[in-house]
Amino acid sequence: MPSQEFADFVGSYAQTVEPLCREVNLAYWKASISGKSADFERSAELQVQLQRIFSSAKDYDRICKWKSDPGITDPIARRQLEILHHLYLRNQIDPTLNERITKLGSKIENQFNVHRARVNGREITTNDILRILKESTDCKVRKEAWTAGKEVGAVVKDDLLTLVKLRNDAAATLGYGNYYSMSLELGEQNEQEILALFDELEKLIREPFRTLKNEADERLAARYGIRTADIRPWHYEDLFFQEAPQVYDVDLDKYYGSREILDLVTRFYSSIGLEVGDILARSDLYEKPDKDQHAFCTDIDRRGDIRILANIKNDENWTGTMLHELGHAVHDKYIDPDLPYLLRQEAHIFTTEAVAMLFGRLSKNADWMEEVVGIRRAEKEKIAVELGKSLRLHQLIFSRWSQVMMRFERQLYLDPDQDLNALWWQLAERFQMLTPPDDTDFPHWASKTHVVSVPVYYQNYLLGEVLASQLSHHIRTKVLPEGAGGSMNGHPEIGDYLRDEVFVPGARYRWDDMVQRATGEALSPKYFVEEFV
Repeated sequence: MPSQEFADFVGSYAQTVEPLCREVNLAYWKASISGKSADFERSAELQVQLQRIFSSAKDYDRICKWKSDPGITDPIARRQLEILHHLYLRNQIDPTLNERITKLGSKIENQFNVHRARVNGREITTNDILRILKESTDCKVRKEAWTAGKEVGAVVKDDLLTLVKLRNDAAATLGYGNYYSMSLELGEQNEQEILALFDELEKLIREPFRTLKNEADERLAARYGIRTADIRPWHYEDLFFQEAPQVYDVDLDKYYGSREILDLVTRFYSSIGLEVGDILARSDLYEKPDKDQHAFCTDIDRRGDIRILANIKNDENWTGTMLHELGHAVHDKYIDPDLPYLLRQEAHIFTTEAVAMLFGRLSKNADWMEEVVGIRRAEKEKIAVELGKSLRLHQLIFSRWSQVMMRFERQLYLDPDQDLNALWWQLAERFQMLTPPDDTDFPHWASKTHVVSVPVYYQNYLLGEVLASQLSHHIRTKVLPEGAGGSMNGHPEIGDYLRDEVFVPGARYRWDDMVQRATGEALSPKYFVEEFV
């Protein structure tokens, strides 16, 4: 019987793939911490071994046959077939080409990992650069730090362009116009629907963003003693103008600087019935030489070994980051362990981003700061309005930055031979309303690690923000008791709701079906617009 044949295949698949995936994830974890080229090479070799399993033409043909067989009606089996079909189709390319792509990508990631910016001959970390961009009022020093933070782009540019073209070659062998279109379709996303949603958000947010940015620029210009017309990208507080600069009359770091942020976030998650102590105990949370300078959460084995890599400082940025990464972590932790291996993952990567963003916003929430951080009621009332403005500015800035990344990557794969430096700044001018620096012939675009490590991903961040607002609306109107306040702290019913409706199902349902079930309606930008526009 077809259903029994498929069940036998899935059982054999899990026995083979599950332990190898665990090895792959452990190897990448080790490489991300050590920065050693040998560890990255080992990680790439294991990924190639995994891809060889998925590249089996014989197994792919069997999967296609089962997928078209009306005799297989069980919804769990059908969902596994969908996932297997996308997974195997992606790998039906020449094994040598697949290996080249994997190893070149791993090489570039290693270059990102070990690269350290230099200012006046002194090596500095990304945390150092962010500190300068947050604190210094010396425009010359700011520009030097910002420029140093982009140096890695020149290091990786040539290899990155080669990688983009190899990815396109792979997509072409499968009948796709380019890697971007292929990735969206195999990720169960519709390119035209995403473009339409981004276009809608662009129109709704353009003028509110312009107003807030003009206000922010006026305050920054006064701080630096320059004209607003002279504001350049290094006058903001991160390398890509993806976060809100501190322009309102509140310094959040003074509240977080004396707190142990791990204690704050652990107590908060426990208060909503989601325990994270075991996750933090397995994690690697502080700076080390050659360690990845960013942050990520990884589910090593889909059996509970969930870890976070971070480079914590006691400040608001890292509080928000840890709230975010732990959102990913609890999502993975509470997936139904009795689901088949293939379904013990999120419904879609952007749905776990939504959970992470729902919690990541709290570090700028005045109610949360009162209840969790312990600021006094009078202090909370003093800063609440400014905090609200700051969060709104951050969301609008990030939405415009996401427009740049989504559209740049799409154009990158449509035509990698075009003038990418010019394209980057055209998009930055249009969506972020930035005045480009003089060195527009420098590959600033190549200094964004996501282009290498998680290609065709950035649309998921903005989709995640949209769904986070939809989840927040549902929690406030359907889950919490009336008058519960905005902190979420101390409400285990929030954990119950997310666990039952979002986490436990794993990938049992497609993302659009899961969103409908969890919120009672399809994904919509209206709650994001209501909340922040």
